[in-house]
Amino acid sequence: MSSSVFESNITSLPLLGRGKVRDIYAVNDELLLIVTSDRLSAFDVILPDPIPGKGKVLTSVANFWFKQLGHVIPNQLTGIDPESVVQGQAEKAQVRGRSLVVKRLNPLPIEAVVRGYLIGSGWKDYGATGAVCGIPLPAGLKMASRLPQPLFTPATKADIGEHDENISFEQVEKLVGAKLAAQVRDVAIQLYSEAARHALQHGIIIADTKFEFGLDPAGTLHLIDEALTPDSSRFWPADSYQEGISPPSFDKQFVRDYLETLDWDKKAPGPHLPAAIVDKTVAKYREACQRITGGVPD
Repeated sequence: MSSSVFESNITSLPLLGRGKVRDIYAVNDELLLIVTSDRLSAFDVILPDPIPGKGKVLTSVANFWFKQLGHVIPNQLTGIDPESVVQGQAEKAQVRGRSLVVKRLNPLPIEAVVRGYLIGSGWKDYGATGAVCGIPLPAGLKMASRLPQPLFTPATKADIGEHDENISFEQVEKLVGAKLAAQVRDVAIQLYSEAARHALQHGIIIADTKFEFGLDPAGTLHLIDEALTPDSSRFWPADSYQEGISPPSFDKQFVRDYLETLDWDKKAPGPHLPAAIVDKTVAKYREACQRITGGVPD
């Protein structure tokens, strides 16, 4: 694998901002360059150690889903080669295999979370209230139970270092309007359902995921950011799945589980990861990519 990119340094384009994982540059008034780094965030804190090759894996998986699900909704892709918008071999090497040139769109102020299984904060919510984000569920469900139908459980978009907060569908309607809220809900559930069927055929259960959406100047809804990656989803191996336990995962839940064993308050700065944890995380991301897309980036 190529060397890690913890933080990109593209001087030929204006830097607009750095997220938990992605660095965003302006190409022009209509286009952005998004560079997916090897940073890893857990509990909304960026950890100090990169996961080598992670950005290339995420880009490969996201590109696969953007194309696989393009019939459901337009997306941010332009098809422009990222190497064509930067200058010099050093910058081309930084963006190679881990970047997208995308349309400039107006992002909606919500995370569109879809849950197919009862785990994480949803499981805790169900244990306390018998519902998930105010949506009543049948009694007697266990940890990791498959839900009767996928649930749309939106959340706010938090700043770096802050935690996303679940919100009701009514709050989404207030934020974006009733018509657009319903469209986001229906599209998110369709995207999840189609992806979950594909992944299951390749031995992966997508327990839950989150999408982000944006609008073009004409008001057309687009899928943006990333899609159904190990960073934005819980991936479980189907062959070892059982109710009642937290299944092993292909995603960063593995890192979260390690961090839970530490005496850490889940505030920045994050702790360093042992080499063994980094190596296992690399392997899990790459296996998920192989299963879903049929290949792994160099």
